Amino acid sequence: MSLDGKISLVTGASRGIGKEIALKLSKEGSHIAFFYGSNEEKANETVKELEKNGVKAIGLKVDVSKEDQVKDAVKKIEKDFGAIDILVNNAGITRDNLLIRMSEKDWTDVLDINLKGAFLTTKAVARKMMKKRYGKIINISSIVGVRGNVGQSNYSASKAGIIGFTKSTAQEFASRGIRVNAVAPGFIKTDMTDVLSEDVKSEMLKNIPLGDLGKPEDIANLVLFLASSKADYITGQVINIDGGMVM
Repeated sequence: MSLDGKISLVTGASRGIGKEIALKLSKEGSHIAFFYGSNEEKANETVKELEKNGVKAIGLKVDVSKEDQVKDAVKKIEKDFGAIDILVNNAGITRDNLLIRMSEKDWTDVLDINLKGAFLTTKAVARKMMKKRYGKIINISSIVGVRGNVGQSNYSASKAGIIGFTKSTAQEFASRGIRVNAVAPGFIKTDMTDVLSEDVKSEMLKNIPLGDLGKPEDIANLVLFLASSKADYITGQVINIDGGMVM
């Protein structure tokens, strides 16, 4: 699934699923630009790992909820690398709590990064994609955007919003040759799940028919497929990668 010479932008790619996606795309020949939130050291490490795959790479510190920062970063990528071919909206945060205890700030922060961030980044990238009548946009949703989850009303709402956003933009952009799809991961082995107790993990596994957590590579493999020419007749879809949690 060669991506030789393509330009990819992955948001939230200094670690976890986003980093694995960036690495996967780079191994297929795509130059990589990525946004990160705060950890410059990890971002620099990621750049070095990406460059080992023989591609150009750059990490940019961007608050995806701020339109001016997103616009400036996209302009820099277009100037230094060229027009973006592939966008992966992966940036996301959690601020978990029961609704009755959730602050307005926790609600707003999650919606701003997870949903508004995808809106602003897509808007900034889409104009050039429309002009050249080509683009692949892959939005990272979550299985909790499909089924909900106790203590995650803000996160669930943001990821459900990503699904609606995906379907609407897929319809808007289809005539311009831009495909838009979403991936909805289930429980994946990341830094966020590593800190959970064994009891919590055991309860999670009871809801997964395949009986194990997924790996970041599982998500990256699907993103690579959707970004490739092999998925040119797929748009507006939401694909669950959840070990069978939602059937």
